[in-house]
Amino acid sequence: MWIEAENWADGEWDIYDDNTDVIVTFEDGSRWVASFFTYKNIQTLTEKNRSTGECLRGKYFWGSDMPLIDECSRNRIEEVIRHLINEGDFENIFDRCEESN
Repeated sequence: MWIEAENWADGEWDIYDDNTDVIVTFEDGSRWVASFFTYKNIQTLTEKNRSTGECLRGKYFWGSDMPLIDECSRNRIEEVIRHLINEGDFENIFDRCEESN
């Protein structure tokens, strides 16, 4: 599993107020992507959008393949992914990456 935020500079990743792309690669070579957002990060982005005018001044927010979590740590992301696989919901939330040649 690749977590984009793990490649950021030290101090740039706030596990309680952030978002990060995650790519899961299975043994069959298939790759799946989702963007994990913390609840607090949605609030932070909405407040920013109110001041910048984006998203009708913070009146809406959207993202594709966007699970919301309480903390954006590797442990929590792994826990959520295991749960989604066990419950049969993984393919409903993650988007399969199509390989381009």
